[in-house]
Amino acid sequence: MQTYNKREDVPTKYKWDLSPFYKNANEFEKEYEEAKKLNSEISKYKGTLKDSNKLYNFLNDNLKIGIMLDNLYVYSILKDDEVLGIPSSIERKEKVWSLIAQNYINTSFYEPEILSFTEKEYSSLFNNDKLLRYKVHLDEIYRYKKHVLSEKEEQIIESLSMACNKYEDMSSVMLNSLNDYGKVKIDGKDTVITTTNYRKLTKNKDRKKRKEIRNKFSKVINQYSALSALYLGSYVNLNKEEKRLRNYKSAFDAKLFSLNMPKEAYDSLVKTVEKNAKLYQKYLKIFKDVHGFKELYPYDLNLELTKNDIEYSIEDAKKLCLNAIKPLGKDYYLKFKKIFDNRYIDFIGYKGKCSGGYSASTATNDSRILMSYNYDLDSVSTIIHEGGHNVHHQYVMENNDVMYRSVSTLVSEVASLTNECLLSNYLMKHGKNKEEKLSGIANIINVISSNLFGAVREGKIEQDFYEYVESGNTITDEYLNKLTIDSLKLYYGSEVKLDDYSKLGWIRRSHYYSNFYLYSYAFSISVATYVASEIIDGNNDMLDKYLKFLKTGADKYPYDVFKIIGIDLTDDKVYKKALNYYDNLLNEFEKIRKE
Repeated sequence: MQTYNKREDVPTKYKWDLSPFYKNANEFEKEYEEAKKLNSEISKYKGTLKDSNKLYNFLNDNLKIGIMLDNLYVYSILKDDEVLGIPSSIERKEKVWSLIAQNYINTSFYEPEILSFTEKEYSSLFNNDKLLRYKVHLDEIYRYKKHVLSEKEEQIIESLSMACNKYEDMSSVMLNSLNDYGKVKIDGKDTVITTTNYRKLTKNKDRKKRKEIRNKFSKVINQYSALSALYLGSYVNLNKEEKRLRNYKSAFDAKLFSLNMPKEAYDSLVKTVEKNAKLYQKYLKIFKDVHGFKELYPYDLNLELTKNDIEYSIEDAKKLCLNAIKPLGKDYYLKFKKIFDNRYIDFIGYKGKCSGGYSASTATNDSRILMSYNYDLDSVSTIIHEGGHNVHHQYVMENNDVMYRSVSTLVSEVASLTNECLLSNYLMKHGKNKEEKLSGIANIINVISSNLFGAVREGKIEQDFYEYVESGNTITDEYLNKLTIDSLKLYYGSEVKLDDYSKLGWIRRSHYYSNFYLYSYAFSISVATYVASEIIDGNNDMLDKYLKFLKTGADKYPYDVFKIIGIDLTDDKVYKKALNYYDNLLNEFEKIRKE
């Protein structure tokens, strides 16, 4: 396994090529200055937008600025993440962010002016055929008319929200910086327990050690549960009041409106998954049997379902990914190969590089993928996942006007998770040995366990505590503890022996500060498994629909985009299909394990 100490040591072929953004610093600065100049002139349109020609010119100019700011900002992030802490990189990123903030200020008149139009005035704009290019964009603004207040009122709400909404930051600082979780002796050496290494530490082979780590960590967390509930409750109240002032029935109603999604889709998802919680218990039984446990405890749950010690070179990973996605057809295959041929991935980890993995794109550039390759199956999975985002964006760029080249996360995650399903299927059928076959299946089992069962369980907790607050109650740690325990009992059944610390899971769930985002994972994995299973079975009609789905841009809402592949999210069929897929994976895992 090759390792590198610094970026300069990494071979060029394993570093991303950012020259399509800017060839050098001079190109970057030239575009920055041009964007700055155009931005300083954009406010000349204030008060003129009832004139359809002036509105058209404003939209063109602002789109041009937006494209430049998009490229400038993404490039500055990519460069900064190569080696964190370099002053010039930080300065570059900050000055672009300042320009973006200034653009927001300079164009703050735009939406209020559009929303001030009567329906007759708004409709008459499109007598100018040139504006039809922007109609979907303008319609999206105008549909918020009853939820946007006067310019002065909006400024007050925005100012107060920015001043008050620090609850997530306070919670994060408390959990990640202020608390001392103690130390644990690992291989004879004292190791400090942190929020960042906790999950890794609880994969320790020694069961007593896992219990010790969990208990030390949870004991500290428990001391701050009342404060954590205060932070979360304050965030929920702020969100609730902001949405009430903007004439929504509830915070959840505002979420539904933003996605243009029927509530029945969420109801169908939750009802179907909760009804089939025994499937997750089936997984837990297998997990328990694999590890030889008579009883399963919470501190056991971070262990891997199966171990894969196979080392994959970067070249091995490329071949594996390309073989896995072959069922998606030649065009998709060539687009995925383009990722490797054009050096879209920054593979290697080293001291100072940003950790984690992501795919970042702009409206005019294919995405770049950051990761830290560890020569294991998780790294291969990261490539095929983030590669799914990259190819999706390639399709979107080819088939949509520049202003509609972004897509909802709800849609984009389908593209990445479908690829993970295909990787699992390929390894299950073509794995070199039993170990590789099992690890391939286990990988997607874990993805579904987390993204379907886990996300619905915790998403329902969030929905419940919002309804509780909106009914005039106050969130307390006691209330949240009970919600958590009740949900765990539903999903775990009798398979896991809960303890007094099991109630604290809500404290570390940062997604609760993201306004009903958790359900998105469940929708995405449900659709992805549906699509993948159909394509694996040779359904060419589904393949054609899926490729059309990948070509669809931001001019359609997610709910309507899913209809392209024949999926109505209010229909429980898609969730039942996902659960059946999960069940079949469990059966196949057991079959291969016992061979």
